[in-house]
Amino acid sequence: MSALTLTPRALYEEVAELLRQRIFKRELEPGSWIDELKLAEEYGISRTPLREALKVLAAEGLVTMKVRRGAYVTEVSEKDLADVYHLLSLLESDAAAVVAERATDAQLGELEALHAELEAAAKPGLANRDQFFAINERFHMRLLALADNRWRDQMVADLRKVMKLNRHNSLLKSGRIEESLKEHRALMTAIKAHDAGAAMQRMRMHFQNGLEAAN
Repeated sequence: MSALTLTPRALYEEVAELLRQRIFKRELEPGSWIDELKLAEEYGISRTPLREALKVLAAEGLVTMKVRRGAYVTEVSEKDLADVYHLLSLLESDAAAVVAERATDAQLGELEALHAELEAAAKPGLANRDQFFAINERFHMRLLALADNRWRDQMVADLRKVMKLNRHNSLLKSGRIEESLKEHRALMTAIKAHDAGAAMQRMRMHFQNGLEAAN
């Protein structure tokens, strides 16, 4: 790989994003040691921006720093995963209720368009887990944006990064994509009906079922 070139974004942030994507793609496996010398040589950079990048990933929970042993890709325990799903359920169900109460017709149209993309990605013969997951995440993040609470958005973004460490397990479960799609349909019905209580309940059920599939 050729040396990285500096863009307006700080070099360590570019490196953090590269490593983040390698972790999500399982090119760097959970529990694996991160070879700083090898990566610095591969990217054509010094170890300083690499170490700064690792600090960013450690703050996000994707990397675990061990004294005198270096950096490791975080392994997510069953308790970790349950804790993450619990918090996401609380935060995103609250956001769903807000959107159900306040969303304009135009905003509902945005969510419906994303939901239609999700339906298309799940059609027999076209099912692509990575594509489905990406559209699903866009839907959730757009719903959060419509709920308009930047502090909640930041918390959810960080929690979802940790959730991605285990994402393949949940999507590989037989029938999970179809189940997830049904849950989205029920959520959209509640939101379009401006039923905040039902929207909150549907989102909580969505995360409960997602956690069961992930284990």
